[in-house]
Amino acid sequence: MRIEQHPQRVTLHNEIHARPPEAMGVPLCISHIVMACDAAQREASRAHVAALARDHHLPQADAQCTHLRMDLGLYRLRWELHTEFVTWTFTRPFNAEGFGEREPESAVDGVPQQWMEALPGQCLAGVHVWALSTQAFGGGSLGKHVLNEDSLIASAVADGFAELYTDFTVHSDGFSRVVLLSGGVAPRRLGRLVQSLLEIETYRMAALLGLPAARDASAVLASAERELAELAQAIRSATREDEPLLLDRLTRLAGQVESQHAATHSRFSASAAYFELVDKRIDDLSESRLSGMQTVREFMDRRLTPARSTCAWSARRQDALSQRVSRISNLLRTRVEIEQQQSSQALLAAMNSRQGMQLQLQSTVEGLSVAAITYYIVGLVSYLAKGAQHWGWPWSAELSAAAAIPAVVAGVWWSLRRMHRQVFKD
Repeated sequence: MRIEQHPQRVTLHNEIHARPPEAMGVPLCISHIVMACDAAQREASRAHVAALARDHHLPQADAQCTHLRMDLGLYRLRWELHTEFVTWTFTRPFNAEGFGEREPESAVDGVPQQWMEALPGQCLAGVHVWALSTQAFGGGSLGKHVLNEDSLIASAVADGFAELYTDFTVHSDGFSRVVLLSGGVAPRRLGRLVQSLLEIETYRMAALLGLPAARDASAVLASAERELAELAQAIRSATREDEPLLLDRLTRLAGQVESQHAATHSRFSASAAYFELVDKRIDDLSESRLSGMQTVREFMDRRLTPARSTCAWSARRQDALSQRVSRISNLLRTRVEIEQQQSSQALLAAMNSRQGMQLQLQSTVEGLSVAAITYYIVGLVSYLAKGAQHWGWPWSAELSAAAAIPAVVAGVWWSLRRMHRQVFKD
């Protein structure tokens, strides 16, 4: 069928197949490294994995690839590009005989050390996982060489078909450690189980990136809250002369609060999302208790809840403080506007008073104007009468001027009144 396809259809459809888990057999050791990277370092990571593929004569990945799996002979590499970090996962089989009796080998033992040391970014998390069958383990000890018995955490996972042991401790090699006794778990489910364990460690550390920001924000928020309380108290008793200074302080405080909110909002939002992912991955483990042992969920609930609450509380404090600053700013601006309106009304009243005085003065001046205009017109009449006497005008110039005065005054006054009526009508 020739139906026009949406340009993003294939990409959106394949999203449900992004970063699929691999089927895993036992015994297997896995080393997972999380490198926090900026945009340039993420691109450098792409070039770094391409160099490894080139050294092993493997085809190069697509330039837009964000997930890559390679079989490099001695080990397999899984590379994933995320928004804030890049993950490198190495897997290889190992000899499980005598496991726990000596320091166990890891998957990165076969990786070129020079190449490993050149990984772009900063290491945020690292974990070694050893997956082996319960029969191969044979009830050996995990203490001394593998895990710290004093902080051991264990649970039955995968609906009781496997057992998980960890201590959530960074050991001398810079990695935390997990031992997974697979029992009767199928290879694909084992792959999903291992991926959940790795993502718990990854997202747990990514979520905790918001904790330092929350601690730093707490000091700034406390200072801003105190200053806001002082401003609110000062506004109650402020005079008109104090208001511009208070408004300036409030504006600077609002700028400080909004600046910090903009700098930390994305971090707190990301931490909240990562904490939710940690909860979902723990749910995927399908844990049940082993006798006398603390489960992963219990440990995470106890240890992560304070950090999660601190991040959430800092985000809420920022939002609440921003709203309070906005309310008080609006209150002060309203007060200033009311006073400005009152000043404007007083100014208009003064202008009206001055205008009335101007009209009175204008009326007085108009009376003088009538007299002045009459004087000049009568003068013209006098000159006209003098000239007209040569053609037989019978009255003298003085008599003619005196007779013209009433008519001229009436005409001038009537003309000015008519002009006034026309002006006010317009």
